[in-house]
Amino acid sequence: MNLPEHRLSIVVPFYNEEENIAPLVARVHEALANYPYPWELILVDDGSTDHTLERIVEAQQHYGGHVRLVALQRNFKQTAAMQAGIDAARGDVIVTMDGDLQNDPADIPRLVTRLLTEDLDLVSGWRKERKDDFLLRTFPSRLANALIGRITGVKLHDYGCSLKAYRASVLKNVTLYGEMHRFIPAWMATVTHPRRIAEEVVTHHPRRFGQSKYGLSRTFRVILDLLFVYFFMRFRTRPGHFFGGIGIAVAALGGLILAYLFGVKLFLGESIGGRPLLLAGFFLVLSGVQFLTTGVLAEMLTRVYHESGRRTQYQVRTITPADTEAEWHEPAQSEPKTNDPAHGVASV
Repeated sequence: MNLPEHRLSIVVPFYNEEENIAPLVARVHEALANYPYPWELILVDDGSTDHTLERIVEAQQHYGGHVRLVALQRNFKQTAAMQAGIDAARGDVIVTMDGDLQNDPADIPRLVTRLLTEDLDLVSGWRKERKDDFLLRTFPSRLANALIGRITGVKLHDYGCSLKAYRASVLKNVTLYGEMHRFIPAWMATVTHPRRIAEEVVTHHPRRFGQSKYGLSRTFRVILDLLFVYFFMRFRTRPGHFFGGIGIAVAALGGLILAYLFGVKLFLGESIGGRPLLLAGFFLVLSGVQFLTTGVLAEMLTRVYHESGRRTQYQVRTITPADTEAEWHEPAQSEPKTNDPAHGVASV
């Protein structure tokens, strides 16, 4: 594998996936057994209520300090858990994937190879042959992908695939909020050119253990999130233009109505006091002024946002190993080893 020198971080968020921990960690080690560069595996427990945390600790003790644990105080949802893992990652390349065994770790070297050899900032997985229910998951996902691509301008077949490879220096300029993990390619397009974002077909397996955390209800959340993404991508640094444009249009319409009624009263002598059009014109002007005021406030808030310090959307209970210079899985290491006591759980 002739690639530039780098270190690889693999981030996997979990929520109530206790049965998937051991086989996933084993598959990652199998897939990267001959990987020629240092790598680490970051397992994020998103406040699970089952034995997920215990299974992660067992995996860490079995394989060594390059398997790192990030335990969140409670369930902050997938986006925050993924952000916590990204913040903890130390690699030059970061790969994210789901913890339900549907993504195949064997695809990781191929995604990383394309990222580095083609000088890209993101290679997104494409589940071309999905193993999910067509009506409840695959079909709505295809519609959402088409809509997202049209609105954001980043054309991908599969926005929802968590298996992605990123250049860390670019990804860490993006902060994820709410449930925005499905829009990461769009967020990446705010800090890099869309031409540096590519897609790679990956393997998709049917779920074997546990239950899916998604259903049709997420469709409504996707629509709301998409509206926010559209606004943020186009007006994040100039919200006054968005609200101000609406305000000017609305106030102008109200002004025309009032000007018409003024002419009717002045030149025709007709009564306008009881006309519904008078109320419509008055409230349109008032609404226009409110939109303009909102634009000014939004501009002020945007300035505060860009000048203030960064705050995370999650609270970490544990990161192990706590040492930022903790060991990596080195290329010469091929056999699992028992964890050294020095890498025990440290509270933060």
